[in-house]
Amino acid sequence: MACLVEKAYPLLFEWFFVLGMEVQAQSDALWVCRIKRYLIQILSLLEELNRNSEHSPVDVVLDYIHTNYPRKISLEDLTKCVHLNRVTLNKRFQERCGNTAMGYLLSHRLKVASDLLTHTDMSLNEIADATGFEYDTYFIKQFTARKGMSPTTYRTASRKFATAQ
Repeated sequence: MACLVEKAYPLLFEWFFVLGMEVQAQSDALWVCRIKRYLIQILSLLEELNRNSEHSPVDVVLDYIHTNYPRKISLEDLTKCVHLNRVTLNKRFQERCGNTAMGYLLSHRLKVASDLLTHTDMSLNEIADATGFEYDTYFIKQFTARKGMSPTTYRTASRKFATAQ
């Protein structure tokens, strides 16, 4: 889509410039017809851009992760929803997000868990369950490894920071 936008922008810019000149000049009885023609061209181009802005496989997987992160998700689930093998999916994910698909899923779950730790009184077990971790011990281990502190320490520190602001 970026390529289409790069091609479309100069045309849109030119058409709006000409359209503005036509409105300013209003030189003859046909100026309304010419403006309509430019508007139709602009709308056609926008329709074409919209038609060609299909979600990439990474977008589809991101939507899937953001919708389903509280559930158990396997790499196979992600590859099936976009009909790609795991190597191709992870390569595209790495290029776009700087992480594998499952690595992104873990990061997203931990981000949501961080927000829950800061803004709720949910227990660690409830947070682990709400963010898709099968066991609270695995949640605590991953959280501590990624954040450099335990969830309980993070909760205390983040609440002090939130109230200080």
